[in-house]
Amino acid sequence: MPIEQLMLIVAALLGLSVIASRASGVFGIPALVLFLAIGMLAGSDGPGGVYFDDARLSQSVGIVAMSFILFSGGLDTSWPRVRPVAVKGLVMATVGVLITAALIAAFAITFLQFSLLEGFLLGAVISSTDAAAVFSVLRTREVRLAGDLEPLIEFESASNDPMAVFLTIGVISLITTPGASVLGLVPMFALQMALGAGLGYAIGRGAVWVINHLRLNADGLYVIATITVVLLAYGATTVVGGNGFLAVYLVGIVMGNSDFIHRRSLTRFHDGLAWIAQIAMFLTLGLLVFPSQLIPLAGVALLMSAFLIFVARPLAVFIGLSWARMKARELALVSWVGLRGAAPIIMATFPLVAGVEEAGTIFNLVFFVVLTSVLIQGTTVSWVAKRLGLNIEPVKKEPALIAVDERLKADTVNLRITPASPAVGKQIVDLHLPERVLVVLIERGGEHFIPTGGTVIEADDLVTLLANPEDLERTRQGILMC
Repeated sequence: MPIEQLMLIVAALLGLSVIASRASGVFGIPALVLFLAIGMLAGSDGPGGVYFDDARLSQSVGIVAMSFILFSGGLDTSWPRVRPVAVKGLVMATVGVLITAALIAAFAITFLQFSLLEGFLLGAVISSTDAAAVFSVLRTREVRLAGDLEPLIEFESASNDPMAVFLTIGVISLITTPGASVLGLVPMFALQMALGAGLGYAIGRGAVWVINHLRLNADGLYVIATITVVLLAYGATTVVGGNGFLAVYLVGIVMGNSDFIHRRSLTRFHDGLAWIAQIAMFLTLGLLVFPSQLIPLAGVALLMSAFLIFVARPLAVFIGLSWARMKARELALVSWVGLRGAAPIIMATFPLVAGVEEAGTIFNLVFFVVLTSVLIQGTTVSWVAKRLGLNIEPVKKEPALIAVDERLKADTVNLRITPASPAVGKQIVDLHLPERVLVVLIERGGEHFIPTGGTVIEADDLVTLLANPEDLERTRQGILMC
């Protein structure tokens, strides 16, 4: 294919994906479903007619994309928000994944006549929630969850891929390697997690030091430096036997909670890069699937989706967090936001590449379950949260009007005050904002003015705040719940 034609096709697919992301907000359908649909329509079973069945290439694209998505998620993760829920998130990322895999294995053995190992392989592949899906739904559909639920769900979704990848690769090795022992997987798991955590933290700290001391002449080179960090973290960790996904996510968290040159601009760049990675990943996976092969499995796939959504995921949450003193409605919401996305589909390519006997059936079942999960759970998260009384009315966030020198270690944010906000009718002094948070500007009726402590907040005000990122996050909560 001539390069000009290939560029035209890529441009068309990317353009359609951007339009689809806008349409998702209008029609209430998560953007990733539309990305998958575009890929399927472009494939051999669709009007596009592009034949693509390279599972290895799809796996490679998915691994690179997931690395940048997890790194971006780590950069945007505030450790002060995550710290209170870190233990809960890690329990769900390990014990929760294992429980889900075991329950799905029982389903596959009972209803699909899979062998024990084949059933557990299917369970391992589908066991993790997906960071890209969760971030997309929570951050682009104006879903704002009460208390610590939002950081818990996001942290779990970003940290449970390593466990699912380990289980998937481990079960494949048991199937394809005669004489392999389950007990042999235990030291391998400990080594992978230890190396992933250790190298992730070390590379993150080293990256911050190097970036702050490079003194590059061109600002654009710092972008290349951070891309290098992502590739180095995954590649080096995997080569020495560690878990690359865990390393990349930890590098993002370490850097996102440290001060380094151009931190805010680099964070915005990686947010855009993560969107490109999502689009590329979902389009590729959409091309890989043949819709005609899904139809014969529709009945059992729908049954498995229902079992996962209404039985396996809730049991994993209620058992895994039974010690956490959480209310039943909070556990119910955590159960409902267990979205499946690209990560299970990527892991479903592992059996295809390894030549496992039931690999084709596993891939098609996983693809169907992912679509069902995102369509049912992804479109109803806000509604379920409201029904459970756990959804906070969001304050509309708009681009800041004031640029701040990064040396101040502060940031600005604009908050559009909705009529339902409890801040309406209160003086600024009565909002009880953190002492290091300043309200520096208010836009009202098209005019801007500098407020005082006695200024009364009105509905539809555009309030500009100046503070460090951690205080800004608490302030958003304060304005919502004061």
